Amino acid sequence: MILKNVSLKAYNTFGLDYKADCVIHINSEEEAISLFKGDIDQQKPLLILGGGSNILFTEDYKGTIVHPESGEIKIEKQNQEYVTISAGAGVNWDKLVEWAVEKGYGGLENLSLIPGLVGATPVQNIGAYGVEVRDFIEKVCAVSLDDGSITLFNNNDCRFGYRNSIFKNEMRGKYLITKVYYRLSIKPLLKLDYGSLTDEIKKLGDVTLKNIRQSVINIRRSKLPDPEIIGNAGSFFKNPVIRNSEADRLKNIFPEMPFYDDKSGGTKLAAGWLIDKCGWKGFRKGDAGVHEKQALVLVNYGKATGKEIYNLSEIVRKSVNEKFGVDLEREVEIVGTI
Repeated sequence: MILKNVSLKAYNTFGLDYKADCVIHINSEEEAISLFKGDIDQQKPLLILGGGSNILFTEDYKGTIVHPESGEIKIEKQNQEYVTISAGAGVNWDKLVEWAVEKGYGGLENLSLIPGLVGATPVQNIGAYGVEVRDFIEKVCAVSLDDGSITLFNNNDCRFGYRNSIFKNEMRGKYLITKVYYRLSIKPLLKLDYGSLTDEIKKLGDVTLKNIRQSVINIRRSKLPDPEIIGNAGSFFKNPVIRNSEADRLKNIFPEMPFYDDKSGGTKLAAGWLIDKCGWKGFRKGDAGVHEKQALVLVNYGKATGKEIYNLSEIVRKSVNEKFGVDLEREVEIVGTI
């Protein structure tokens, strides 16, 4: 389906009412191949946009937005220990997590209620509560925007990092992900490292996949605003990873600061804590603000522009750098001039 001069308000969770010259809805891999072989007219530049939960528009988009809607979940192979499933790029992520938990397939339960579509999960390498999706991705099927050819990227090919992948770097803007394959466990090893998660599970009873999922949902709903009510994109900034020597310096100055060992060998800090200690939690200027319960989340109370939200993010970044000497990196992608 091809639409012209489209409002993007329903395509981004900040609820920003900019327009795109053209939006093309892709319902199958075959449609994607046909589009990028040149069988369908398209106005460049192109932007692949899934659930719009990790994007901040600052102006109208003068080009074509491609929106995947393919939505099949399929069991590809299974043995006594593992199952490989595939999901189309247009599948709602939380619906996939719910499906896996209902089937008794472990691995994704800690990633419950993260907004967005399946196609974005390898791009962003989504993560929460000690789990990253890269630990379960087996391969990614993608269509070239240049010629419509299909490429399969295995896990190593994706070059996953913290909220990062090859699709955000060398292959940025070169492929449309059409399907993702996940390897899940029949006998799951549960990840319960976070104290708040363990405490919430105790309220529900036994440690089961369903109770872990429900605990994550309960915690997220208690802390994070619903984008259907208040426009937001979840975590606006990444948790910074710093050198251990720098962490030691900060521990001496701020002994109450939370620190976490990172897979990279460095130390991870809690961006929300840093922002909160700079006094930003609950701050509001016009309709752009910092959420009152989670300082990591910037919000649109109704009529904020993308540039107003961006400008607020820059003020927050500068404040954190001045107080702690730590540079915050945005997790949200900025589309437009700033």
